[in-house]
Amino acid sequence: MKRRRERVVFNYECSLTGEAFTLTEKAPNPKDLVTVKAYYELNPEMDDRPAVIKKKLGIETTETPKH
Repeated sequence: MKRRRERVVFNYECSLTGEAFTLTEKAPNPKDLVTVKAYYELNPEMDDRPAVIKKKLGIETTETPKH
């Protein structure tokens, strides 16, 4: 019988929001890890998510939704 390969997980915490998350690979710089929410708060000009997603997350949008 073949043995199952054990999956190693690494638990990290966002340096800005304090949210915990799990990765399957070891991070080279764990202190630099941030969540998606924190990244878009730091870089609002890079936020290219659709208006529908932003509305679900409760984020205010300045642009009108495209139909």
